[in-house]
Amino acid sequence: MQYIPNILFVIVLVAGIGYFTKNIRKVIRNIRLGQDVDRSDKKGERFKKMAMIAMGQSKMVRRPIAGILHLIVYLGFIIINIEVLEIIIDGIFGTHRVFAPLGSFYDFLIGSFEILALLVLVSVIIFWIRRNVINIKRFKTLKGWPKNDGNIILYFEVVLMTLFLTMNAADLQLQELGAAHYIKAGSYPVSQFISPLFDGMSQSSLFLIERTAWWLHIIGILVFLNYLYFSKHLHIMLAFPNTYYGDLKPQGELDNLEAVTNEVKLMMDPSADPFAAPSEDAAEAEPSTFGASDVTDLNWVQLLNAYTCTECGRCTSECPANQTGKKLSPRKIMMDTRDRLKEVGDNIDKNGSFVDDGKKLLNDYITPEELWACTSCNACVEACPVSISPLSIIIDMRRYLVMEESAAPTDLNNMMSNIENNGAPWPFNQMDRLNWSDE
Repeated sequence: MQYIPNILFVIVLVAGIGYFTKNIRKVIRNIRLGQDVDRSDKKGERFKKMAMIAMGQSKMVRRPIAGILHLIVYLGFIIINIEVLEIIIDGIFGTHRVFAPLGSFYDFLIGSFEILALLVLVSVIIFWIRRNVINIKRFKTLKGWPKNDGNIILYFEVVLMTLFLTMNAADLQLQELGAAHYIKAGSYPVSQFISPLFDGMSQSSLFLIERTAWWLHIIGILVFLNYLYFSKHLHIMLAFPNTYYGDLKPQGELDNLEAVTNEVKLMMDPSADPFAAPSEDAAEAEPSTFGASDVTDLNWVQLLNAYTCTECGRCTSECPANQTGKKLSPRKIMMDTRDRLKEVGDNIDKNGSFVDDGKKLLNDYITPEELWACTSCNACVEACPVSISPLSIIIDMRRYLVMEESAAPTDLNNMMSNIENNGAPWPFNQMDRLNWSDE
């Protein structure tokens, strides 16, 4: 009988981690649906970027209030969960505070965890007020699930931190009463103020409170872990690979299509034979389509971007097209891409392989009006705290419209015709270029 709690704990732990692993494998599978792109260069620079942006939160703190609060929640949640290791060991082997022999260092750890837990609680409450009370436009425009998802995570944080402090407060009372197995260990700068609420309770009642809080805390962490798959907060983990694999080129530099570049080189080479059969390398470089109309036409880094999006709205708030009332929202571009990718993934799960559902990312999720509203200024890329590039998706979808469907706006078609006929964007014959000098 004494081993039943340990067996139950192992079952809960294995089930929680197993379900999480299953869902993460789906995420990886979905990301790999994208086209291949090589991001194996400049490893040192990439590690530095990841350390600065993902770990150091360097882009978050550009907006000091939100940045500092986020840093507190981020560090607090990560550091406090070091105690999860102790909980897992205690749960498997039936021990209690197995790291207590560390002495004064253990006291320091528990004391630090409690202070951080309090700071996390305060930060989360401020975040909730910012999202639901203060009319910040980039949060106010979120409706339905995106809005609820942000709040659910905040509620998770409040419950987990409260359970942590309640568990410690009851534990402190049991230590002072000299209860069996509750050796005096740890420092409790916060829960010592909660502990008096339990004064006068029997050991059995305190034990019930402490054990209940302990179980709910670890189960809550496992539930939170598995909730990430369904939430925008998957960025907690994906921010690290996303920043590592980010584009290192200058932001104003766009990728050229290799097949088009080769074609232009061929046209400009007077010695080239236009009727010669293409080489094997050239044939492999020829894409099946130009640009992107669906998520499988995008590269895997762009799909990783979509899963990493935090929906914070900084990109949209900085977008000049959005500020002037255009339909474009870079945040929506990323959310739509992720939604479509999940839909494709669910289709594969259901049918074993993808079965055409008559939908595309283009038109069914993202409209040409949104795409052509973009000024290509890179403000959204610069604003993103985790190095996401909505612009790269916009450019690839524009390429599809122009090169596959000849569906560019009239003004752009006129400009391209002028370049073709006149060698310049303007509708003037080349012979007339110097007429201005005669006036």
